[in-house]
Amino acid sequence: MEQLIGKLDINQYLPTALDWATNILLALIILVIGVWIAGKAYKAVVGIANKHEQLDDTLFRFFGSLARYTILAFVGIAVLNRFGVQTASIIALLGAAGLAIGLALQGTLTNLAAGVMLLIFRPYKVNDFVEVAGKFGKVTEIDMFTTILQTFDNQQIIIPNGKIWGEQIINNSHHAIRGVDMRFGIAYGESIDDARKVIDKVLADHPLILSEPAPFVEVETLNNSSVDFLVRPYCEGQHYFSIRYSIPEQIKKALDDANIEIPFPHRKVIVVNQN
Repeated sequence: MEQLIGKLDINQYLPTALDWATNILLALIILVIGVWIAGKAYKAVVGIANKHEQLDDTLFRFFGSLARYTILAFVGIAVLNRFGVQTASIIALLGAAGLAIGLALQGTLTNLAAGVMLLIFRPYKVNDFVEVAGKFGKVTEIDMFTTILQTFDNQQIIIPNGKIWGEQIINNSHHAIRGVDMRFGIAYGESIDDARKVIDKVLADHPLILSEPAPFVEVETLNNSSVDFLVRPYCEGQHYFSIRYSIPEQIKKALDDANIEIPFPHRKVIVVNQN
């Protein structure tokens, strides 16, 4: 009698045990396959950036991670579904939580969206000299949320991408050849042709100034007390600041040696004696 009761108990729980074993086995298979597919998806997305140099690695690593975790989320839902868990309520709960987090992190998500746009359109890259958000410096790092600049006095400036995208971006390193605009004035009594010859010689003797395109030296403005030249030599981008901060001194000395007056503001005072 006891043996019969034991067999009945086993037969009673055997289908349930088989169902659980089957569900566990299927859940493991789904989990293993899902993790494998997620890893493959990440590598495939990152591989796109590796095949094309113009694409940004940081952006595609982000997209790869997004694809991987999206697949893993669906895998987790499928695994829970195998054990009879009502996933519809979980999905609704996750949606509500995502909405709440999105509202709380609105500024952060704005920076994230701006970072994605910057990495897609690439208005600047690392080592470019840029002026963004009212700051000027060398780009040392671009990530999904911020852009980091290094100034000439060796300060680090971290700018949220949301303050950059949608505003004016000046990339001083975009073109390989740059013109350096400078202005110099001479007195009205001096010869324009002689002054131009002096300036042309200074530019021609400078080792970093290019002969093609030729430097531009012309009278730009007739001011109250001076005739102003616009001087624009051309150079390779990395030499811009060397030209910008060396030429003015050299032209000043050359004009002095040629006895060409560089005017400065004068004020005439008339004293009236009432007696």
